[in-house]
Amino acid sequence: MVKARSAAETSLKQNIQKMLSQGRAKHVASIALTAGVLLLNTTPEAYAQTDYPNRPIKVVVPYTAGGNVDITARVYTKKLSEKLGQQFIVENRPGASTIIGSQSVAKSPPDGYTLLITGTITSAHTMNPGLFATLPYDTNKDFAPISLLTQISLFVVVHPSLPVNTLQELITLAKTKPKQINVATGGSGGSANLAVELLTMASGAQFTAVHYKGNAPGLADTVAGQTSMMIETTSTALPHIRGGKLRALAVTSNKRSPLLPDVPTVAESGYPGYDVTLKIGLLAPAGTPQAILDKLANEVASIARDPATQKLFAEQGSEAISSTPQAFASEIEADIIKWTELMKKNGIKAE
Repeated sequence: MVKARSAAETSLKQNIQKMLSQGRAKHVASIALTAGVLLLNTTPEAYAQTDYPNRPIKVVVPYTAGGNVDITARVYTKKLSEKLGQQFIVENRPGASTIIGSQSVAKSPPDGYTLLITGTITSAHTMNPGLFATLPYDTNKDFAPISLLTQISLFVVVHPSLPVNTLQELITLAKTKPKQINVATGGSGGSANLAVELLTMASGAQFTAVHYKGNAPGLADTVAGQTSMMIETTSTALPHIRGGKLRALAVTSNKRSPLLPDVPTVAESGYPGYDVTLKIGLLAPAGTPQAILDKLANEVASIARDPATQKLFAEQGSEAISSTPQAFASEIEADIIKWTELMKKNGIKAE
């Protein structure tokens, strides 16, 4: 914005000097007045639209490197760098259930040069407001949603020693043995834990949650038969399903996974309306000019439509998607309400 305005002012000064040297003082006064009015009435958004970006952009990822969010961030930032001619630089800032990294973005200048890529829908961004008594930012008010980037399904999986082949058989067994089937989760209030709670509410079956410090040790114990069941993301569960170490009973999203098309959804298995889909999104600090938000959203949509992008994410068990800033904001607001109500009803808090 500053660069574009400075260029306009420099051009105006040069024209004035030229006309003065030619003895055209009256014309100078008229032009200067008109140009001054135009400069004063040109909005920051207009400058942002023509000038952005003119320097590298920092993209904070509040997760460790190598996970689904980090991979998504690196794919999109590489393509955004290519399309917009400036570097989008990923900075991993994990910790405190994504709060540390998210706070750093919420408190950054709203100029489009500090962005956030994080788990948003059915993830920490919308779950933290219900999980923690206080946060150092307001999730709805301190961020400007730009676009969704990817979505990831989860599978309801069991160890092969459990004598069930369908979700209905699992529910029937759990009802005959209340709280005797152990289910691994990555921690109280995490996506997998809340997916189990939602299944419990829908089916009436009761399980015993075993909370681990992260999904990886929980998955390892389920593969080993130390726990009987887990709800886990496609990318991490799929190798064990294909290797026969886990049995997939259902997928939690509202449509079947193309990677395992014979596995029905939870909704198809008798629980209509059940939908737990993890979605990763791009956000900016609140107050970022709408022109910048729209420009980035349009570029993301173009990247997400690219068959090469779709193929890349499909191979990893996820799906490239996009949205308008307005639609994304509405989805975040609804998701916060959904999970906050579930946590209150079940007394779920951060450990």
